[in-house]
Amino acid sequence: MTKQHFITLPAMPRGFHLITPYIEQVLNNCSHTGLAHVFIQHTSASLTINENADPTVRQDFESHFNVMVPENAPYYTHTYEGSDDMPAHIKASMLGPDVTVPISNGKLALGMWQGIYLCEHRNHGGPRNLVVTLV
Repeated sequence: MTKQHFITLPAMPRGFHLITPYIEQVLNNCSHTGLAHVFIQHTSASLTINENADPTVRQDFESHFNVMVPENAPYYTHTYEGSDDMPAHIKASMLGPDVTVPISNGKLALGMWQGIYLCEHRNHGGPRNLVVTLV
């Protein structure tokens, strides 16, 4: 059996944000084993899985990505949507638009220290839409 849920995340500031609870909400009545595929429908934000306990990890991700992919690089030609837009597209491509997590006994089978991140790469990205497919 396959089910699909649509989640609209509230606008979040630029940075890396734990969104695991939003995903867990769609598993409320799930009691099976399977997979949860989470896909973000945007080109300037991404998803990844990493440390869920120490918030400095998320700060360091943001700092590192800003060094790797700087704003206002002189070779960017896609600049009319703001100085954060082209770097946001590059960062989103580096991390990707989706994650897949096993489901065991109706719960996400993440490791003890793992969480799902929304990686918001825009200064004012707005609400973000997710498609969660349960198989």
